[in-house]
Amino acid sequence: MPGLMSESDDLAMVPVSPEPENHPAVIYPLHHGLKSPIHRLSISWARGNTLQVSVLGKPQLDTATDVDGQEGGSGRVVEVKLSNSGDEEVDAARWRRIAYGSVTPFALLQSCKHSLSAMSLDNHPYKAQWWEHVIEYTKEINSLLSDRKSPPRSIIEDPKSVVNGTAEPMCLKAAWELLEIFYVDKESQSWIPERLLDWLADYDPLFSGTVPTIHSKLVDFQQELADVQVVEEDPNYWEAIASALSVGWLGTVVKLLRLHGSYRFDQLGSRETENGLVEAVAVLISKMPRMRPNLREENLGECCKTKPDFMKAWEKWRAQITKLDCSSYWLQCDHQQTREGLKNLIQIMLGSPSVLSNATFNWMELFISHFLYVRPFTAGLESMYNLAQKCMQLKPISSPHKLFGLVLGILGENTEVVLAECSRSFGPWMMAHAVELLTAGSTHAEILLHEEQSKLGGISIEELHKLVYAQVLSSHAFTWQIAPIYLTSCIKQGIGLLENLFYKQPVQHSQILLKSIEICRLYELDTISSNIMRIAGVHHWKHGRKGSGVFWLQQARDEFRLNRIAKQLFDFVGKSVSDEGFKQWEGLIELLGSESRTAGGLEFLNKYRDFRRSLLQVHGDTPTDGARNAAEALVSLMKNPSTPQRFWLPLLYDSLKLLNWQERPLLNVSQTQLLLNKLQELSMARLRPDFVEADLPSDSLSSVRLALATNLGRAILEE
Repeated sequence: MPGLMSESDDLAMVPVSPEPENHPAVIYPLHHGLKSPIHRLSISWARGNTLQVSVLGKPQLDTATDVDGQEGGSGRVVEVKLSNSGDEEVDAARWRRIAYGSVTPFALLQSCKHSLSAMSLDNHPYKAQWWEHVIEYTKEINSLLSDRKSPPRSIIEDPKSVVNGTAEPMCLKAAWELLEIFYVDKESQSWIPERLLDWLADYDPLFSGTVPTIHSKLVDFQQELADVQVVEEDPNYWEAIASALSVGWLGTVVKLLRLHGSYRFDQLGSRETENGLVEAVAVLISKMPRMRPNLREENLGECCKTKPDFMKAWEKWRAQITKLDCSSYWLQCDHQQTREGLKNLIQIMLGSPSVLSNATFNWMELFISHFLYVRPFTAGLESMYNLAQKCMQLKPISSPHKLFGLVLGILGENTEVVLAECSRSFGPWMMAHAVELLTAGSTHAEILLHEEQSKLGGISIEELHKLVYAQVLSSHAFTWQIAPIYLTSCIKQGIGLLENLFYKQPVQHSQILLKSIEICRLYELDTISSNIMRIAGVHHWKHGRKGSGVFWLQQARDEFRLNRIAKQLFDFVGKSVSDEGFKQWEGLIELLGSESRTAGGLEFLNKYRDFRRSLLQVHGDTPTDGARNAAEALVSLMKNPSTPQRFWLPLLYDSLKLLNWQERPLLNVSQTQLLLNKLQELSMARLRPDFVEADLPSDSLSSVRLALATNLGRAILEE
């Protein structure tokens, strides 16, 4: 990362901005605590939006490093938490709420897409059904972005309140509504100018930080209003009314007009004509025809649902304005500021371009004003784009807001520009979720986003943006759980990246491991689930958690590794059954079970465990029946082919007290002969060079042989 070295003991990171004059640099201090000079810096990504910076001091050959790291070869590792992609209006916690809240609408839409994919795209019922799903999807996302709480409204309304105290709008929500207006809501295509008017009324405060706006003008005037005694004599009063009228904020205009001094009870007699003119203009404004099905609660005007009705009402309304403009009552109005202010409002309603230009502050506001008063019948994106270009020439902006570029891209039907603006200004979340709106409302966008690109590795642009967003989610410990929903919607590379995501999760944390397995179960990823459990089993086994290791290997059905574990256990249970060290393995043998019967090992270990338990219960005062059961278990274990040969002598040696039972012989002749034959086979096997001797006393073999011979004689005599 390029930068200048500081002479101070502290360093700072300053990201390089492509537009430094528009976006002030954000400085991230590095408080490393090392002595100057700093020799090297190493920067790497950590989890989430955190950088890990390794600060290394200059090495000195003649000085050793102390524990505080203040001498030669010293260093520090500092974590730097970056801000939220340059968009400070949304903090990290709110971003996570948006990320989690958008999962359900996205997943439902993808499910509907897959269920309808078998239908033809040219099928009208399919299109109608798909539109319903997309509209529902965009409404849920819009509602998610609107969860900011507005300040509580006062029960008693302040008559001098010009701007309502609503919650500060979000650029992200403004961009989403723009896409909804032009790509999804086909029912409002005939009254898009009115939708844009509502959009500007909601989001004009966003532009106040970069360009002059009517909203900022009204806010400034409201602050002055408390100190103004006669508002109609204040030039700012008429300028505020003209600006609000130019963009169709009719409720605000009428409210301001009613603050006129001629409405005061002590002024009605002497200013009757003046008040009549003010009221006439206010009534005309409140009766303005609007090409829309309904009005908002705070808006004024008369709705016209069809274009012929609107044209008829428009002509009638304009005729009334012209008649008022030519009225002789103006000559009787003695108040110059009122007369000039009202005349200016009439010129706005008559569509005077110069007056509209003076009343607005940026090209977007001028664009809306031309829709209302100059070109009320404008239709089609091409006409709207040409009008926007003309307004930009009349009201150029040196530092345009990022939403202006998105508006121009939409009006120009340039999908590439729309994608670029969304990606640059609103990040991966917007790109992953807005592509559904673009493809639903534009054939060109659908072809562009769904076409497989060879330069992208054979995936489409739509899949690319979903993969990028999934990677962003995967990089954070709080959001990686929802990344699979987006990865599984990517046909080409989603499953491969999903598998890598699961393998990167720490298996030592049981909650994360269980979450990964549950996600695999939901998406029927049985192979990946088995691999995760196998990795967890090996990890726990290597780190001394034997029981957990065996459990997860059993869940993964890894017979190969379970067999190896069983063979390792043979080395520990091959000693005398009285060895106390066997207790630590007894629980593990029980956990292994005998279901798999891998190479006979697990079955033998379980039988050996049962035999050991019965043998430990045999004492001098044990009844003969109890001792006989232990002897039967010995014979069964020796007869079982799963019992390894190297365990024969330890088993017999540990059973000497059974073979030398004082009361009566516990084994009959045939059983004793079986054990003698096993002992003979063992004697022959000891001649092989690969035979492994048991860790037993040197006279163990002779002791066992003598005990068996004695038992055989006693058994013969008894029979």
